[in-house]
Amino acid sequence: MTLWVALLRGVNVGGVNVKSAELLEVFRGLGLTRLTAVLASGNMIFEEPTGTLTRQQLETRIEDALHTRFSYDAHVHTRTTAEIASALSEFPFDATDTSRQPYIVFCSDVDVVDSLLAGIGSPRSAAEAVSPGESVLYWWPVKGRSTDTPLAKVLTRTRYKPTTTTRNVRTVERILATMHKSAPST
Repeated sequence: MTLWVALLRGVNVGGVNVKSAELLEVFRGLGLTRLTAVLASGNMIFEEPTGTLTRQQLETRIEDALHTRFSYDAHVHTRTTAEIASALSEFPFDATDTSRQPYIVFCSDVDVVDSLLAGIGSPRSAAEAVSPGESVLYWWPVKGRSTDTPLAKVLTRTRYKPTTTTRNVRTVERILATMHKSAPST
């Protein structure tokens, strides 16, 4: 079986407050198993026990259940353990540089990555570095500038709300470590 993580956009920010226990209930109600919430920022590791649902079907079911339970416009991005590991291993910047904030913007597809890059234009700002990946955009803004850089401004556009969610690299590392701990023994 495939182990997934659901990355929920906008949870526990902007007035959408969801407790981990409530989130676990929603996922359990969908018949998903091996559930582990990671931090209080909308990251749920799970397994779909039948192995028959596509990524899109999983995302739609989770979004619908979250909307029904919490009455908000839910947007979910799912990734497998291998996809999370790949996103981390390909981070092109120095994630240990304390003058910067290392982020991964998870996108619904490569077209969204291209659209974000087009939106920030060229020449790029010294306040941030960006680099495209496989349905992700690596973002490395100067610490304290993650709300006013060109990419930050593009990400706030309504059209990107359903197609992107951002995580700090340290959060993604924690997600991956938890996924490895949750993986079935072979």
